[in-house]
Formats: sequence, structure tokens, C-alpha cells
Amino acid sequence: MAEEKVILVDESNRATGSAGKTMVHRRGLLHRAFSIFLLDDRGRIVLQRRNPNKYHSGGLWANSCCGHPRPGERTMPAARRRLDEELGTASALRFGFFARYRAELDHGMHENEFVYVYFGRLNGALAPDPSEIADVALLSPDEIAGRIQNEPTAFTFWLKHYFYTHGADIARLAAQVTA
Repeated sequence: MAEEKVILVDESNRATGSAGKTMVHRRGLLHRAFSIFLLDDRGRIVLQRRNPNKYHSGGLWANSCCGHPRPGERTMPAARRRLDEELGTASALRFGFFARYRAELDHGMHENEFVYVYFGRLNGALAPDPSEIADVALLSPDEIAGRIQNEPTAFTFWLKHYFYTHGADIARLAAQVTA
């Protein structure tokens, strides 16, 4: 099976081409991505602990779901596709905010992403793909922020970035989803 391709972008989020996901993360090329925060009816966010065997950030806690649209795929349908693939669920999603970050990760990988961050409501039971997800937890935004402060090495770079840079947005959007 051919490696998944991701969409390369410029600093204005204009597509400039595509390339294989592994090479893009090894070279730290700027590409388009998405992240999803699913919330239950009590306002708790679904967190996932990445499978320890993932190609980077294995065993760390992350937001509900992340991924990359494929060339020719719009970001919202890609996010819905990935929710089903990773968590075995579906949700109506709403756009929350854009995020932009760059980081050096483990295993010689780099993140350099322009991210669409979506929010949605958890509808029913989850069926996590064990090749992707080792565990799930439901925590309030305040609980997540506290745990990040007390144990930062247990969380992915991007989840920490979202809480450090967009914490007020996360709290506001989480409240709107569960209202």
C-alpha cells in the first residue's frame, strides 16, 4: 500500500503540492492538518493516549483525534473520516480556530503544521482503533490544563500548544458545544 500523502502549504495556507507523510515529518515541511476536540454532555473532552508504537509521540496523551486531509480532500470531511477511523464514532463538527506550530519530536520527526481545530459532541460509545489509541479519558478543560502543568511530559506537543496558546478559546468553545 502506498504511503499516505499530505497537503503541503505556504504560510498563508495555500496548497503548494503534496508529499508522503513520513518524509514531510522527517524534513519538517509545512503542511495542513486538523485536530478535533469531542465533548461529552458534561463538558469533558475525550483525550486519547497514542499507541506506544506510533511513529512519533507514542504513549502520550493528545486531544480526541488528529490527522491530515489527503490531496483533493477538504478538511472537514477528512476530520469526519479520521474520527471514524481512530475512534469509531461520528459527530457534527464545528470550526473552532486555526493553530500554527512547529516542533521537534522524538524519532527524528518534526511537526510544522497549519491546523484547523474542530469541536463536536460525543454521540454514543467509542470504538478506538488499538493500533492508533492505547487508552481514552474524559477530562474537563480545567483538569487537562492542570495535568499539563503538573506532568507536561505526558502530553503531546500540540495539545500543550493548544492549551497554552488557545486555552480561553477551548474553554469557550467547549461550553458552546455542550450548551
